[in-house]
Amino acid sequence: MSGTTTGRRRRPALAAVALASALALTVTACGGDDGGDSSAEAKPDTSADGAAEDGGKVTDRLPEDLPSSLRDLDKWKEGGWKDWDREQWLRDAEDFANPYLPDHWKPERLREAEGNDNTVTADVETAAGSTDREPDAVRAEPVKTPYTRHAAPAGKIFMETPDGPMVCSGTVVKDPGNPGKSDLVATAGHCVHGGQGKGWFRNVMFVPAYNNSGLPESRVDGAPRGDVHPYRDWWVEWIQTTAYWMERGAASGGGGAQQDFAVLKVRTDQESGKSLEETVGTAVEIDFDAPPVERFSGISSYGYPAEAPYGGERMFRCTDRPGRYTLDPTQEPMYRIGCTMTGGMSGGGVFASGRDGEARLVSVNSLINRPDVSYAAGPRLGAAAKGVFDAISEKYAGTS
Repeated sequence: MSGTTTGRRRRPALAAVALASALALTVTACGGDDGGDSSAEAKPDTSADGAAEDGGKVTDRLPEDLPSSLRDLDKWKEGGWKDWDREQWLRDAEDFANPYLPDHWKPERLREAEGNDNTVTADVETAAGSTDREPDAVRAEPVKTPYTRHAAPAGKIFMETPDGPMVCSGTVVKDPGNPGKSDLVATAGHCVHGGQGKGWFRNVMFVPAYNNSGLPESRVDGAPRGDVHPYRDWWVEWIQTTAYWMERGAASGGGGAQQDFAVLKVRTDQESGKSLEETVGTAVEIDFDAPPVERFSGISSYGYPAEAPYGGERMFRCTDRPGRYTLDPTQEPMYRIGCTMTGGMSGGGVFASGRDGEARLVSVNSLINRPDVSYAAGPRLGAAAKGVFDAISEKYAGTS
């Protein structure tokens, strides 16, 4: 794989996939699971819903690292856990614990969040025969504002990691277990779990249509909260990602990227009693049977890039004809497009138009290349991703 190409080939005209068209989407239920899913409490000896099995008897088990006193809770709330030994924290974070801390993500902490990116470099070996020519760079363009009209299901995900607060992107998706009342958000696995030998991140929160009017960074802090958080903040209470990501995921080099997918379950709004989908007014359907890359004329990738030259305050989009990108030949090729979005765009939705002309989520942003940042790649969502989605949908079916 080479660096950014210097020449530009002629491209067909590509229409950007309008995320606003998700308003008309309907739910379709699909079957199939290759056993590749892993819940937020998943271990080799646990069931899909995180209950421990002991001699054939299923027993509930609480995470062992929850705060045990008010003093511990205060330390947790102030982020004191991040001062623990980094490697020990990653080992101990086998269980997902995300106690609701309503005042944790204050403006100053939001500003500290850096892009949580997953990178590859030119010397990373790709699979011959299933990796296409590197695409020309496509400059990301700002998404039209207000986002509540043009990209309501898209938003930012904030999380605490051993390296400090970080940010990713995500998309509100349809939930067949709660038709019209989904509380599910699709994102990348590396936005919520550290990958091989590591654990779950903490204090995970989703903000749909963040910075609705696209205010510059200098004006975000002083803006009315309703302008920056138009649909309020949504605390995450459960997460599922693939076993492949948990076992092989790496922050660089592309390990685990071909199944770098996760689904978040947020808390239903406690004041209104409304679900995330009802509050936002729409959600996107996930296509777990999308065609191979060569059958797409173009796909669009959305996200909040947070590293230079971007500041993380605005939503951007790249549209391009995808090519194949393969690091592990045992897995299906990823979708790769030219794109200049930087870290922070990870987990953002990748959309294509279905036969009915409506946008469907076919992937999530997983990889960008360094040092050029000229392309992005995301996994094809097949049986393993479907297994992850089905497990969390079934766990909360009928609860919204």
